[in-house]
Amino acid sequence: MSEKKKLLYVCTPSHTERVFRPGRFDEMLGLFDVTWRDDGEAWTAEQVAEAVAGMDGLITGWGAPSTTSEMFENGTDLRIIAHSAGSVRGLVATELVDQYCIPRDITIFSANVAIARNVAESTVGMLLMAMRHWVQFNNYFHETGNWINPLYDKNGQFLQGSTVGIVSASRVGREVIRLLEPWDVDIIVYDPYVTDEQAAEMGVEMVGLDELFGRADHVTVHAPRLPETDNMIGAEQLAKLRDGGTLVNTSRGSVIDHDALLAECRSRRLNVCLDVTTPEPLPPTSGFRGLDNVIITPHASGAGFDGYFQIGDSTVRALVDCFNGDPVDGAVPLERYETIA
Repeated sequence: MSEKKKLLYVCTPSHTERVFRPGRFDEMLGLFDVTWRDDGEAWTAEQVAEAVAGMDGLITGWGAPSTTSEMFENGTDLRIIAHSAGSVRGLVATELVDQYCIPRDITIFSANVAIARNVAESTVGMLLMAMRHWVQFNNYFHETGNWINPLYDKNGQFLQGSTVGIVSASRVGREVIRLLEPWDVDIIVYDPYVTDEQAAEMGVEMVGLDELFGRADHVTVHAPRLPETDNMIGAEQLAKLRDGGTLVNTSRGSVIDHDALLAECRSRRLNVCLDVTTPEPLPPTSGFRGLDNVIITPHASGAGFDGYFQIGDSTVRALVDCFNGDPVDGAVPLERYETIA
């Protein structure tokens, strides 16, 4: 890059502090001609539309306004929208991708692979926590003073030697597969968009959704929130999961039929950990709140210093690669934009 590219940075100060490790933001300011504000005020869509004229890149993140047609009409020089966060579906509408990004060859980058590291770490921890009843044993001892909770067996089919079913080989799903590699587990995956070649590269077996629930000892869910995934996992699938099986959801609450899941949880057949629910948080009247075999966490699986700082690192790297004409790791496949999270 002979001449510094012009970037419009529309993230909030709190977002900047969260995702850029010390020195990384200053490094970006040195590499590029960055327009940003440090007055603590959030950008409006109208302000972005006005300021984006003449910019080569737009950097967004949590708290940034969604893109508008006015932004694209004014930002005729844009080559990349770098989203220093996860999902881009709420940032750039499909019609704007079709109308502007694809014809102009504008790269949309998402740092979801960085967040995936945190979510995958949480997923494996939640699997172990739920299947081994650590929360229940701890709470029972603290609340009663008695050593053994009679409702839970210390023995069981835990992670070693088990079959783990992964619903969706998304960024998170693939990170979970990577983290499980050292364990003695068989991994089966349901994802209609994964090819046989990709499955072979991951070292997993592709199966149908019903077969996955019928064969797995434990299931983790990583499917995106799309119309076709709404209540994708229902009573039929949950009934196939063996007694004592574990179900962890760190994707979106809407993927699982909550009524069907509640019925199974009330039967006490399953060990369940939900980092996501519909709605969030669950209301005081929710039946899940009174079930001790259901662990509920506050949509926290994506948090963590390492993954958050990887967001800033990968964003800067994506900008450099884009303007150098190199492939951008994390570029969103625009040709199948409607199927991504």
